[in-house]
Amino acid sequence: MAPENLTQVTEFILIGVSDLPELQIPLFFVFLLIYGLTVMGNLGIITLTSVDSRLQTPMYFFLRHLAIINFSNSTIIAPKMLVNFLRSEKTSSFFECATQLGGFLVFIVAEVFMLAVMAYDRYVAICNPLLYMAVVSKRICLLLVSLTYFYGFCTAIVVTPCVFSVYYCSSNVINHFYCDIMPLLTLSCSDTYIPETVVFISAASNIVFSMTVVLLSYFNIVWSILRMRSSEGRKKAFSTCASHMMAVTVFYGTLLFMYLQPRTNYSLDTDKMASVFYTLVIPMLNPMIYSLRNKDVKAALRRFMTNPCYSFRSM
Repeated sequence: MAPENLTQVTEFILIGVSDLPELQIPLFFVFLLIYGLTVMGNLGIITLTSVDSRLQTPMYFFLRHLAIINFSNSTIIAPKMLVNFLRSEKTSSFFECATQLGGFLVFIVAEVFMLAVMAYDRYVAICNPLLYMAVVSKRICLLLVSLTYFYGFCTAIVVTPCVFSVYYCSSNVINHFYCDIMPLLTLSCSDTYIPETVVFISAASNIVFSMTVVLLSYFNIVWSILRMRSSEGRKKAFSTCASHMMAVTVFYGTLLFMYLQPRTNYSLDTDKMASVFYTLVIPMLNPMIYSLRNKDVKAALRRFMTNPCYSFRSM
């Protein structure tokens, strides 16, 4: 049947994490707790790295923007998700769905490249410490962060129109808790070859490039640490990047689980559970990882709790 003889979908219905009525209220409180911890943790990191005079270094500048990205990505997903737990009709308009997908793409792509930037920062700090402030100057930091956000925005304005350029005319029920790419494309009644190709090329190039930077950076870091003669020096060098290594492992582990599994094993339910992890759980875990394993952040938090005005920058 020709597309012009069919009715175009104007709104979508989100099934959510689960469609079982008895689980809606318990899940609401679980994800409200996760989102609450995400907001407090990331806003805490943003505040400490913005005002504490001892955290005004490139490493904490990048950490602040990772927290901004985590907070923003969760906020794009979680509030709508929480409201839907309490509603019988979990609808989302065509424009609202497109806006949510676009915002999600901006920040998930920005996170991929921010982790690569942070890995490069640790590489320079450990492998070329004498050139650190020259190589990772304030100007370079601003440029790297700006490019990260800009590339995320460019990805969103290319991929989102491709996903919503196809014809949605049959079912409007999305088996997901937010408007994600693959659950949307499975609803299309027109050819999805072009958007699927665009999505594949974009996702593959982003992951391969960023992981290459991360792996090369940490290969050189580990090699440099192993060559150090002082055990105290090795311990200190490792402690400066341990938190980031943990965050990178968790994030990329989830992405690789999603994108490297055989296509025959792919299911929307598996995709949904993995999405819960990298859109909601990881943004909650990152502040904990950096706070619990980072002496500078813990010290800044103690100073803040003891005297909020102590050692802060003059504004």
